Amino acid sequence: EYVIAGTRFSIPMGAQQDVAINSYKDNFKGTLSFISVNPESGRLKLAFQILMPGMDFDLSRGGKGPSADWFFFSCYNSERANTLLEVNASQNDKDFIVAVNWKKAEEYMKAGKGVRSKSHYAHNIYDEKKHSASTTWEEDVLTLDPTVLKDFVYLMPCPKSPHGCDVDPTGKFIAASGKLAAVIPVFSFDKMLQAIESKTYDGEYQGIPVLKYEAVLHGEVQKPGLGPLHTEFDANGNAYTSMFVSSEIVKWNVQSLQVLDRVPTYYSIGHLCVPGGDTRKPWGKYVIAYNKITKDRFLPTGPELTQSAQLYDISGDKMKLLLDFPTIGEPHYANAVPAELISKNSVKIYKLEENAHPYVAKGEGQAKVVREGNKVHVYMTAIRSHLTPDNIEGVRMGDEVHFHVTNLEQDWDIPHGFTIRGSTNGETLIMPGETQTISWKPDQVGVTPFYCTDFCSALHQEMQGYIRVSPAGSNIPLKYWTGDEPQVQ
Repeated sequence: EYVIAGTRFSIPMGAQQDVAINSYKDNFKGTLSFISVNPESGRLKLAFQILMPGMDFDLSRGGKGPSADWFFFSCYNSERANTLLEVNASQNDKDFIVAVNWKKAEEYMKAGKGVRSKSHYAHNIYDEKKHSASTTWEEDVLTLDPTVLKDFVYLMPCPKSPHGCDVDPTGKFIAASGKLAAVIPVFSFDKMLQAIESKTYDGEYQGIPVLKYEAVLHGEVQKPGLGPLHTEFDANGNAYTSMFVSSEIVKWNVQSLQVLDRVPTYYSIGHLCVPGGDTRKPWGKYVIAYNKITKDRFLPTGPELTQSAQLYDISGDKMKLLLDFPTIGEPHYANAVPAELISKNSVKIYKLEENAHPYVAKGEGQAKVVREGNKVHVYMTAIRSHLTPDNIEGVRMGDEVHFHVTNLEQDWDIPHGFTIRGSTNGETLIMPGETQTISWKPDQVGVTPFYCTDFCSALHQEMQGYIRVSPAGSNIPLKYWTGDEPQVQ
């Protein structure tokens, strides 16, 4: 129903945003954003935001089964510090897991509760037929304040500076991972509901009820390792938690909270992935460690290294290392699914006849160059192994030149690239049947080459052309051609 995001950085809210940073505790707020998803079109809409105290909101998971009406967020900096957070945001023994009854919040929204607050944000929509995006600017958002609208936001104390917040496949347990904690607290959803029903509170935090830690706790995993971050689950009631400081994955049983196995990772693991491990039905045959530090895993390449990852078999009682491999960056919240779930829906080409881009040229006969004031639009085609047009004259200094390149290929895996000298590192890759635009403003008089940047055939290097740029005010006519006589606009 929703894509949900928590505010990592709280900021001043309201009309007056030019405030002293040291007024953090008085003026800074965070939000939890609920973006609705149209089940038919997939279109997104910022449905509402929950106004929260000025903490740092981190990761989140939706409930499952019995907890499906709830969403859970980790947060840190309950001290509401604004400087030297590694010290000042680590003073409290516990921060919080935020439990949100999104169904109740949705009821408030549909009943017209809440306040429409001024805002300014872009809603971008990509059109698959036009191969381009459009932007609508939105000027307000519905905000729900849990200190005014009651009984839909609660806080569960959690040691200490929690990062991960993960719901097991049954939906009955929530595992939290405090980066500075010596245990892994596991909360019971049933106990949480009982504590809410009986109002077993430990006071309030900024007007929001705080549930008693012991009242909502299923138990603690003792001595799991150092620096717990994230937890994934298999289909057999087991959990796998990444340990950043001790560089390991620890396997433990959700019901008994007993540690069952541990394997080293190389090094300082962050996120991890069990295929389907955040769903109600994990496949549970493998776990992938995504590590933050590489050191000596691969041949040295200078100061900047790729990240490393490990693939483990978890089908038996003990985890077994299968593969050590590099990754680009450290993937966050990565998932893995059987290939057949997506391969049958994979697009191979864009059908040229369905291309509705406003500057498409569906054949070389439609290629042209058009001047509109100081804007020059080049309707260009690309096909093995030439561009049309590949010679252009009549462009002047001060012009803005827009190359709208249509890839005429209708064969799988035959993209074409395009760039022009002086485009300040800009280039584009155009899939078969697609139109893409690259804009260029000439910075000198003369003849400038452009070319295809993606290998497509044995004569790939011959896929190039030239554009002549004349001084501003010159009377060189605008003309273009490929092999034949020039066409004059």
